[in-house]
This record gives sequence, structure tokens and C-alpha cells, in this order.
Amino acid sequence: MNHDYLRLAERRHHAPHDVLGAHENSDGTTTIRTVQCGAESVAVRINGGEPVQMEAAAEYPALFTATVDYFVDTYVFEVNWAGGTTATLEDPYRRLPTVGDLDRYLIGEGRHEELWKVLGAHVLGGGVAFSVWAPHAAGVSVIGDFNGWNANQHPMRALGSSGIWELWIPSVGAGAHYKFSITTGDGVRLDKADPMARLAEPAPATASIVVADSDYAWGDDEWLAHRAAVGVDETMSIYEMHLGSWRKGRNYRELAAELVEYVQKLGYTHVELMGVSEHPFEPSWGYQVTSYYAPNNRYGGPDDLRYLIDSLHRAGIGVIMDWVPGHFPKDGWALGRFDGEACYEHPDPRRGEQPDWGTYVFDFGRNEVRNFLVANALYWCKEFHIDGLRVDAVASMLYLDYSRDDWLPNQYGGRENLDAVDFLKEMNATVHRECPGSLTIAEESTSWPGVTAPTSEGGLGFSLKWNMGWMHDSLEYIQRDPAYRSYHHNEITFSMVYAYSEKYVLPISHDEVVHGKGTLWSRMPAGSAWDKAAMVRSYLAFMWAHPGKKLLFQGQEWGQTEEWNESRGLDWHNLEGWEGEFHRGISALTSQLNKLYHSEPALGQDHAPEGFQWIASDDSANNVLSFIRRHRGRELACVINFSGTTQENYRIGLPQAGTWREVLNTDDVQYEGAGRVNGDLHTEPTGSHGMDTSAVLQIPAHTARWFVLEG
Repeated sequence: MNHDYLRLAERRHHAPHDVLGAHENSDGTTTIRTVQCGAESVAVRINGGEPVQMEAAAEYPALFTATVDYFVDTYVFEVNWAGGTTATLEDPYRRLPTVGDLDRYLIGEGRHEELWKVLGAHVLGGGVAFSVWAPHAAGVSVIGDFNGWNANQHPMRALGSSGIWELWIPSVGAGAHYKFSITTGDGVRLDKADPMARLAEPAPATASIVVADSDYAWGDDEWLAHRAAVGVDETMSIYEMHLGSWRKGRNYRELAAELVEYVQKLGYTHVELMGVSEHPFEPSWGYQVTSYYAPNNRYGGPDDLRYLIDSLHRAGIGVIMDWVPGHFPKDGWALGRFDGEACYEHPDPRRGEQPDWGTYVFDFGRNEVRNFLVANALYWCKEFHIDGLRVDAVASMLYLDYSRDDWLPNQYGGRENLDAVDFLKEMNATVHRECPGSLTIAEESTSWPGVTAPTSEGGLGFSLKWNMGWMHDSLEYIQRDPAYRSYHHNEITFSMVYAYSEKYVLPISHDEVVHGKGTLWSRMPAGSAWDKAAMVRSYLAFMWAHPGKKLLFQGQEWGQTEEWNESRGLDWHNLEGWEGEFHRGISALTSQLNKLYHSEPALGQDHAPEGFQWIASDDSANNVLSFIRRHRGRELACVINFSGTTQENYRIGLPQAGTWREVLNTDDVQYEGAGRVNGDLHTEPTGSHGMDTSAVLQIPAHTARWFVLEG
């Protein structure tokens, strides 16, 4: 019995190249072997000569062999199939490995920063080079539409102890559908999508698709230079959006025209895209990723996404994407138990599973897994010119006891996931080093210290952090009846206690407009559209005046009335017909808020306490807030009345005497307010709120007014 043949038949051979292909024998002859599943006969044409008939092996009838006593240079196989069809085929087993020693070393060390250029599927030399990391597999083969999905046709070779399997297959090209068929240690066959696939079939199909290296001609050099020069201190206003539901039925290229015009009109500096990475379940919104290197194929191919990003960049708009390294789904065809054992996930379920979401958690301490994730961050930044990664659910990575009753402490007995901490530090430092000006933004809901502190100072190294505390507290406050807000005044002021502990983004995210939470509009405790609109306008003005970058989810910029649902488009009809004027007014206000935020220097200091001063933080009786923003010699006074009562003669202290010009009034008729009062403030030499000068103003119910000191 030929044990090599038997292992090939059982799909358990680690070195098929040692058996298949052309091999010189000790007596000077050459033996040529090939596997051709389903062939009736096979001949080999050597050096352009006459075909030599090959014999089927008794132990494995799909394996054909021939021995000749002359030098073999080039050869092809001529295969006769059932039904009379024939094919002339090159030999996949005549080529040296396509993954080099240095690549294998770097992967083993977790330091291959361009992993996507080595593993996966790459068009090369008239065929495709396939490679995959499957360290526990007994055998791996490539299956696809080019071999009838037959797991015996193209067995791969293992490259030493690296866990990497490799095979070049001739006459396969871009567009081919494929998977890796893995034989586990106990003989089970698992057909898996490529973890490094750069394109995947749209759900419910699950195959990976070969793509050629992109030759897309980018036109965003000016933007990238600007990005590298500016850094995190520039004002940022982010429009968070779900590509599939912003306007239903649009692809990447169609979105490019509409989205650029819309975002420019509203004055946002960035868009944040949900669901960019391929995910099979649309209601997951992209947070159940199965193909980390494949753009979402529902809206087009990789170059179509490049076109969308390039179009935004040419218009001076940055692009942030949601990135989900914290967990991944258990789908049997994807990453979960990839080679029959815990591979990408931590082997101990106390660390390797996330009970809240029914998902696996990456093994952040394993070099190859950490490499997979760090390289993925670089992939999006380098290959797609992504300007920022908003990292989802950071807290779930940082804490070993996150949503777990049964958890495994670290080596010091603590609850901190030290491997995840090291991974996040490495990811942040690497992205910032390799992609100048790129941002990393943490969705982190706890008080973990130093999330945005540099790694050189012991921090995690994120550029920015979502201010979840501000979001929850302010929304709790604003949805209370104005009659009761005075008892909860600390909810609207507490954020300033810690406003400079990190570099913050103020988010009103998608999570706040689903699952029964309502929308900004529906949260407002009023029976009339008039009052709801006024409340939304005053809240947005508070948000834009508060220190921190801004993020608003789609639809909230004009006060969508119904909760967001990914299965349908936004309710653009809210802007039409009866009461549509109120929503158009909110949209006009959002545009003006963005314009002032970016043009008024006083609002530019988001991360240092000298940029903020309370006038009155304690006027709970009237539900009024007043404060000063300052930067670069400019000062802006903001007064917000969150009550249902107009304050007729409201005195505020001001730090300097002179005329304070009104630059915003949310009650203005251009925002569909009542236009009850407009006008500048002229100070009096009357002390108030610890200041030598003051002014008296009228502040209507549910109104915000901003004033800038002239001169």
C-alpha cells in the first residue's frame, strides 16, 4: 500500500508536492503524477512531444502516473472527462512556494504589517496563488468553481511548522469563487471562506472571490497631505451613516454623487460608515464580521468603494469606518473554529466567548491573530485610504469579566485583559506610524485611564474616545418634562467635571435611535411638533457648543420622527408637507452649527480646560446653562434655556466689556422658530457671576443663543 496515495485520498497529506508533479528517480528516470478527479483517462505531453498515457493508481483511482526515461523540462496534462469533453491542463505542483521564508518568520512573530499581500488569493503568473493559516489542520485543499468544489483535486502543502498552507493553481483568475476545504485532526471536513479574502459573495452565499490587485487611480493626494499636517486638534463634525439605509438601493458609485453633495451642504467634515466589512446578516449593521479584508459586496466591488472614498476626499471630507476587532460570529463557514480547533478565538471559553452577543473573542495574545488584526487596520488605511477607525466595543476587550459571571483572571489576579491592552497599544501605534494623520477612535464606555494618552506614556494610544457618559446623561436630561429637569440639573452639567480627562467625541449614535429608544425628535417631552422642534434645536446647539468633536447619526440632523430601521431608507418624507418645515428648520440649523463650529475660533479648543468657563452652571431653578468658549483670543458666550418658560430679563456675567454680537439664535425664523428676539448684547458695569461686567437678555423657552465679543 502506498501511504502517500492513501493520505492524498483521505485529504491528510502535508506535502503533496513531494508526490505530485515531476520527480527524478535514483535510476535516472522521471515519474510524473497528477490527481484528476472524475477523469476517464489522462495523458502527459512532455517537452512538446507525443502524449504519454498515464495509469490510474489502484489505491487511489483519481491519481494518474507515468514514468519516462528522459529529461522532463515542460509538460501538460491532456484529460478526457466523462461525456467526451477534454482539457489541456498545466500542473499546479511544479512551482516553488509563493510564501517566502521572511514572510513566514514575520507572521510567526506577529509582525507582518502587509499580511494581505502574502496570504489569501493572489493572481500570479497565469494562475492564482492561494495560502491560508490553519495550524491544526491535518490537510487543506482549495475548492472552487474551477474544480467542481472537489476537495481532493487541489491539496495544499504545509510550509514547515508555520501553520501556513500554500498552492498555486494555473489557469484560474480574478472572479473565481473559492473556499479552503480543511480536514481536521479527527477527519472532519470543513469548507471555510478565506479569512484574507478581499471580496466575498453577497449573503446568503458564502464563497470567497479572487480579485486582482487594484490599479485604481487615486486623486486625493491633496487631501492626504492635509490630513497628515492637521492632526487631531482640528474641529471635526462627523456624519454617522449606514450605507444601505441612507437612501435605499444605492451602490457605492451612486452614493458618491449624492452623499458628497449632501455632506457638503450640511457642513460635516467627516462621514463615519457602518458595515464596511463583509457581514452576512444585514440587521447586525456590520458588527458581525465574517470577512475582515473584504468590503461589503452589497453595494459594489472594492474599486467602487475606493471611488466613493476618493470622491469624498476630493471634496475635502474625511472617511471613518467602524472596525470590529473585539468579537466575531460563530458561523461554521467563517472564522469560528477555523481548522477544527480554537484558532482565531481564545481556546478557553471564559475568554474566548462573548455571552452577550453569542460570538467568539479573538485570542489577542497569539502572534498570528494579533498580526491578522493589526494588518487589517493597516489594510483599510493603506488600500482604501480610510482616515479613521472607530473601534467598536473596546470595553469588551479590556475587561476579562465583561458581561461574564464565570471569568478567568489575568496572571496577577486582575480583571484586565493584558493581551488585549497590548494589542490595542500596538494597533494604535502602528496605524499612527504608518498612516500619518489617520485617527483611531475608541467606543469605550468605562473610566479606563489613558484611553487617548500616547502609548509612550502608558496610554492605549487612541486619537479620540466617544463620550458615552455625556451622551447618556444629556439624553436622560432632555427627555424629562421641563417641569422636572431642575431636579436633575447635574445630568446636563456633570460632563464638564471630566471633559478634559480624555480627548472626546460627543456622539449621538445609531445605538440611541433604535430598539425602542426613539429618536431625538420622539424623545422630546412635548405634544406639538412646534415644541419638539424647538427642543431638538436647543439640544443640538448645546451639543455643538460643548467641548468635544461632534457625531450625529443619519436622520437626526433633521429630526427624523421614527426610529431608524436598516431594512428601509431614511424617512426623507419628514421634510415634506405638513410640519415638514420644522424638520427643514432643524436641517438648516445643523448646517449653521457646523459652519460656526468650523469658522469661529472660540469653538476650536476641544481638549484643554482653558477653552471653557462656566458663567452659571447652577441655575437649576430656571433650567438655564451659560458658559464661555475661548480660543486664539476669541470668546463666545452660550446661553441655553431648557425650560418651557421664557426668561424675560436674564442677566449673565461676561468676562469683558463691549458689544457681544449674536451669531446664533435657535428661535430664529430661518430655523422655523418664532423669531421672538434677536440682537446683540451690550455690557453694563454691573458685576454678576463673579465677573465685573454683565448683560441682560431675553432667552425664549427651548432656545439657545450664542454671542461673540467684537473687536
